[in-house]
Amino acid sequence: MTDATYTPPKVWKWDSESGGRFASINRPIAGPTHDKELPVGKHPLQLYSLATPNGVKVTVMLEELLELGIKEAEYDAWLIKITEGDQFGSGFVEVNPNSKIPAMMDHSMNPPLRLFESGSILLYLAEKFGAFLPKDIAGRTETLNWLFWQMGSAPMLGGGFGHFYAYAPEYYEYPINRYTMEVKRQLDVLDRQLAEHRYIAGDEYTIADMAIWPWYGALVKNKVYDAAEFLEAHAYTNVIRWADEIAQRPAVRRGRMVNRAWGEPSSQLHERHDASDFETRTQDKIGDGE
Repeated sequence: MTDATYTPPKVWKWDSESGGRFASINRPIAGPTHDKELPVGKHPLQLYSLATPNGVKVTVMLEELLELGIKEAEYDAWLIKITEGDQFGSGFVEVNPNSKIPAMMDHSMNPPLRLFESGSILLYLAEKFGAFLPKDIAGRTETLNWLFWQMGSAPMLGGGFGHFYAYAPEYYEYPINRYTMEVKRQLDVLDRQLAEHRYIAGDEYTIADMAIWPWYGALVKNKVYDAAEFLEAHAYTNVIRWADEIAQRPAVRRGRMVNRAWGEPSSQLHERHDASDFETRTQDKIGDGE
């Protein structure tokens, strides 16, 4: 069925005024829009990010590594304001030519190594520090199955459901129905898996949990898109159980604060350069998924 109010042209032309809430930063070409070098702090690992679900994956991973006592995982986290176009600065584009957060530089390498795409960063850190990725072939493969499941599924949740339900200039029945159906199917996939396992890939907490929790854990706890009732999220009891358990981990509570620039002041840490940066925050006031 076609929309009677719109007929696609033979050749698509960019209309900078279309696109809804994010029209000012959406464009059909890559590359930098302005010159701006990235700051570099005192640690080998330099993170340039924002506390969206994709950004939270990496800060949770780094804080979990530090929770294990791996001092080499110390990092500087710099705030990238995507609504202001920071991701199109020349320095950021050099790190991630796709202009998406999170992006990271590892200065312990010579020359320094750039990292982009959240799943790639999680895998790199897991292998670099030997943590949160099972060493046996079966466990490793199952973890990577779910890591890549998240990378393929979340665009349907974010760019699909989230855009048309929460951000599009107008409501359109077909895309909302289409993406709602897919997101509910994804939640059912997770719920069935978590009915049989404590964590996503089994009985061990892994990078698969860190990748999936910021998206789907937040969704069922009504922390993204204000859509829990619409999606009948209460029905996914196993996902809720898992989301609540992950949310109570000390490293997760810290990680979700880093590069956060909205919400209650006690839930925000715009930049992070040392563990002591958390000392002025009241951790026990942070609600689940905040």
